[in-house]
Amino acid sequence: MGARFVMEGGDSENRFSLVEHPIIPKGLAAPMHLHTREDEYSYILEGRWGFQLGDEVVYGEPGDLVYKPRNVWHSFWNAGDTPARLLEVISPSGFEHYFDEFSQIFDQHGLERMDLFQQLNEAYGFQIDFDSIETLVKTHGLVPAADPSVTF
Repeated sequence: MGARFVMEGGDSENRFSLVEHPIIPKGLAAPMHLHTREDEYSYILEGRWGFQLGDEVVYGEPGDLVYKPRNVWHSFWNAGDTPARLLEVISPSGFEHYFDEFSQIFDQHGLERMDLFQQLNEAYGFQIDFDSIETLVKTHGLVPAADPSVTF
């Protein structure tokens, strides 16, 4: 299941974008990462969500709002046994274009051109720790949502 852009920056005078994240049960939505330019606010619609914010782990349920400030390493996942959804406000907008550019690189080169992904991350002020996936999966009993067949 992939992200759905409810509002892009052009719809809000570039103040924010709004993204819906549906995720499979026990699915890791994202490895540890940080944004240097954007703050994120996750409003939980369905399910039980886990968030790692720096060294702190918090959980939320429908109606809860979780703030993920810029420059703080964070991750999030479906902590429950049923599908889950949340709405994420990303402010200011602009980061929504990262996903399109990432897909273009991946579609053309797969993972063979990591230098292009690194350039993309730098252009968006984004850092990602792929090494955190294994620890998050093992610690919280998760599956990588991008490929649930992957096990550690």
